[in-house]
Parts: sequence; structure tokens; C-alpha cells
Amino acid sequence: DQAHVSDDQVMVEFENGNFHFTFPNPKNVSEFSMTLFRGHEKKTEICAFHLSQERVISKSNVTYCQTHNSSSSTTFILKNLERKHIDVYTYCLEIFLPPPYIECCLKETYLYVQDKEDCFSLGRMPWIIICVIIFAISCVCCVVACCLRNKNQTCESNSLEYNSEYMPMAAVNAAKKPRI
Repeated sequence: DQAHVSDDQVMVEFENGNFHFTFPNPKNVSEFSMTLFRGHEKKTEICAFHLSQERVISKSNVTYCQTHNSSSSTTFILKNLERKHIDVYTYCLEIFLPPPYIECCLKETYLYVQDKEDCFSLGRMPWIIICVIIFAISCVCCVVACCLRNKNQTCESNSLEYNSEYMPMAAVNAAKKPRI
């Protein structure tokens, strides 16, 4: 009846914006600890859970980790993660009773967290660029239209200047050429 937990049984899920690290409790064991570490060196302990015959102890060194235990599994829940929480998270199991003492690190997972601001600004950026382009095109069209209107007005005023001395006279139809 040797204690055994395989790496395949460890599950990492993303649910409702939270990461759930779920580990099956070892069978035929009366006292064990589960610990979630952050970083490659496994120096920063995030959450820990210790089960013995007398008591159950849950410990969290950070505000964003909670522990949930049932008779068959233990879950570490990481909530409200931000970009600064990107790192490697490692789950380690220690079995105290029955002897021999066993320590093993079963699962190493890299978590990438995208900031909410990044999601929002990335969604807005294409629209801002499109609006700037449309505004620039509109400005160019207005400038071209104004230039064309000014050019037409100067052409009309130039053509009226040649006939300006004949303006008070009555309009005369051009003489028709006889057809042969």
C-alpha cells in the first residue's frame, strides 16, 4: 500500500477568470502537505495545505490564493491575477505518514496573465487608427474641394473681366451662317 500520485492526475484549469490547480489527495496516507510555489527556484511559497489526523491547516502567504479541500482532492485557486503574477508555478507533495517520508514536485505550470487594460486598449487601437485615417482623408478632400472652388472662381472672374465693358449692353444673338 505505497502512496502514489501521478502527474497525469494534476489538473490546471482557467474558470471565471481564476486559475484552479486541482490535485488528488494521496491514497493510504494519514498525514501529508501540498504546497504551491512560485518561480523556478521554488523559494516563494504561495499556498500550503496540511492534513493530519488531528487537524487541517490551510495557509496562504498572498492575498490572491485560496485553498479548497474535499475528501478526494485539494484545489489552490489563484484569483485577481495581474501581469506581475506571470511566472512558473510548481506543486509539491510531502507525505509524512506512513513512513518513509516522501517529497516530490509533481507539476510545473507557466501562467501568463494579460492585463485587463491591455485587452481594452488593444481592442480600441485599431478604431483609433481608422478614425485618424478617415479624418486625414476628409481634411485632404476639403482642401482639394476648396482649391478647386477657388480656381473656378478665379477663372470665372477672369472670363467676366474680358466682357466687363460690354455688360451694360443688351444681349445679341450671334449671326447665323447661311447653309449652302
